[in-house]
Amino acid sequence: MDISALPARERILLTAHDLFYAEGIRATGIDRVIAASGVTKVTFYRHFPSKDDLVREFLDYRHTRWMAWFVDALGRRGAHERAGDANALLLLADVMAEWFVDPVFRGCAFINATAEVGGSVEGALQRAREHKREMVEVIAGLLPAQVTARVALAQAAGIGVDGAIIKAQMGDAAVVREAVDDLRRLLEALVATLPSSAIR
Repeated sequence: MDISALPARERILLTAHDLFYAEGIRATGIDRVIAASGVTKVTFYRHFPSKDDLVREFLDYRHTRWMAWFVDALGRRGAHERAGDANALLLLADVMAEWFVDPVFRGCAFINATAEVGGSVEGALQRAREHKREMVEVIAGLLPAQVTARVALAQAAGIGVDGAIIKAQMGDAAVVREAVDDLRRLLEALVATLPSSAIR
């Protein structure tokens, strides 16, 4: 995407997003973001008074962008049509498989940010928790409403998703396939705990 025509603030944010995600927050200095976004230091600091401000904006932007992709990817696989069928939970493995083979995949930006900056950037951990909470909320929406342990099952599936993300981030194509297969087995095991009335 050509960002040169975008307003300065958006150029800075999109540039920071790509650099922070690909190379890490700590490894990416402000001067690098300024140079890559084609703005002056004065312009940068007018929009983002500190790197911490930019990190928080990056996390907010990443959350919106990733959640939109996640919901869309589930929808493209028929999640809406399968509402009320616990087997819809299995779609998570296919969705993750799609993301893991994306050339720019570098794991979960929120897990990475927690490991990199943790509590040193005010608001970063809160944003990471909120991101995971909303992800679990979407996963819970895949399960039939009558399932009593719906949220607990969604949380377990969410932990499985996070584990697969970390595993996929650490390996080659074979490890990525293994991560997806492991996730699929976990999801199948979760579905198997549900009453037959929840499965079509």
